[in-house]
Formats: sequence, C-alpha cells, structure tokens
Amino acid sequence: MAHEHHQHQPIELTHVSKAFIIGIVLNMLFVVVQAGVGFSINSLSLLSDAGHNFADVASLILSLIAFKMQKIKATRKYTYGYRKTSILVALTNGVILLFSIGIICYEAIFRLFTPVALPGKTIAIVALVGTLINGISAFFFFRDKEKDLNIKSAFLHLAADALISLGIVIGGILIYYTQLYWIDPVLSILISIVILIGTWNLLKDSLTLSLDGVPKNVDIDKINAIISTNKEIKNVHHVHIWAISTTENAMTAHLILQNDISSEQAHHIKQHLKATLLQHNIHHITLETETDSYGCEEENCK
Repeated sequence: MAHEHHQHQPIELTHVSKAFIIGIVLNMLFVVVQAGVGFSINSLSLLSDAGHNFADVASLILSLIAFKMQKIKATRKYTYGYRKTSILVALTNGVILLFSIGIICYEAIFRLFTPVALPGKTIAIVALVGTLINGISAFFFFRDKEKDLNIKSAFLHLAADALISLGIVIGGILIYYTQLYWIDPVLSILISIVILIGTWNLLKDSLTLSLDGVPKNVDIDKINAIISTNKEIKNVHHVHIWAISTTENAMTAHLILQNDISSEQAHHIKQHLKATLLQHNIHHITLETETDSYGCEEENCK
C-alpha cells in the first residue's frame, strides 16, 4: 500500500512587522551619512562600520524578501514559487562583503604605517548617532525577539552594531585627546574581523542551502530519532532534508510500516509525524509508506 502525501504548512506571516521598515529606513539613512562623513574625513573606522551597518540593512531587507516570497504562488515551472531567491541573494551578499573586507584591511594596514590626522570629535559624534539609531532599532525588535528567528536575528545584529558604534565613540574620544591617529585603522581592522566572522557564517550557511544541504536549524539525527520512536514504523530511509527558502525547509522520506497496519492507520501515523516534525522546522513534508512485506534490501534502506 503505497501512499504519498505532501505537507504544506507555510509559516503564518500575515503582515510585515513595522519594526523591519523602521530599522531599514533609519539604518539606511545613517549608512549614507556615516559613509559620507567617513569619506570626507578619511576615517576608515567610520567607513568599515558603515559597511557593517549596510550588511545588516541587507539582512533586514532579506527578511522582507523572504516574507514577500511566501506570498508568491507556485507556478507550473516554479513549483515552490520563488522562495529560494532569498538564499541566492544571501550568497551574493556574502561574496560582496568578503571582497569589501579585503579592500578595507589593505587600506588599514597601509594607514598603520602612515597615519592620517583625523578629527576625533567628529568621529565620536557620528558614532554616537549610530549607537542611538542601532539601539532604538534593536528596541523595536526586543519584545518579539523570541517569537521568530528572523526577528531574533535582527535584534542581535542591531544590538551588536550599537556596541561596535559605542567602541568607535570611545576611539574617537581617544583620538581627540591623544592625537594617536593609528587608533582609527586599528578600529577598522577590529570591525573588519567582526564582519568577517559574520560574513563567513553567512557564506557557509548560504552555500550549504544553495547546495541543498541540511539547514542549520534542523538536526537530522533528531529527526531520524523522532521517526524511529514510533513502534509502527519498522524502518526509515531515503531521508532528504533541504531548504526551499531562508525560512522554510522541506523533507522527503520512505517509511516501512508493520505488516498489520491498515491504510487508515498509515494515514494517521503520517499526519501525526508531520505535525511533530513541523515543530522541528520541517514545513513541507512528503512521506512514502509501505509495509515490510514488500521487503527492504539493506542497501535500499538507508
């Protein structure tokens, strides 16, 4: 008795949070101001922080894209819609950031040996504005940060940006009082390291998703253990888990049931299993079932 059923359980996102809109607008405006001031006074720390802030604005925009992709209906050609666009954009964003980091670090190392006189007071003032903007933006996400992974990610990014900007404030004050201009390139290198860590994870995760690897928020061993605890299921194999977007995952599996399982029982087993796996970040599930009377060769049951 072979049965195939496809589970469609999209994440309920009826509207885009105003926090994302506010965060994008405020931070994008600040990126323009910060980059402009950074270029005018030749401050690498402001420029590198502007790059970092722009990366987080891109992350917020990606979340918006993911939300919008949820609403685009599938077509005969694109049966999952355009959800995977968010993964491809994340991969592209990571590559661009990596290239930008190389340019910043090259210039920073050069500046260490030939420091440029900088207005520490201006750096401190601009960075202070950034601290306030990032802090306010993070506050908008604080209340709902445990309700959605995208919201929690946005909160953590913005909170980290506020701390980095605060560090630049301190650096600007030190430059103003000590005239130690090498502090600016050192700050830019430290910020670049922070961006590199985040960018490397972004590259690694987006590349994994692009290659249909198991998403980071899914524990495949735990998934197999959940399935195996059902006494009516004798064997599970051909388990495949991949991401169809940055927020939704899909899974297919082949279940071998006990011989005395009826079609109705098999249906209930699958529905219960799908409801359970939905709590473990599996949103689209296809299960094929048959009894062990059909046989299960060892090489085909993995």
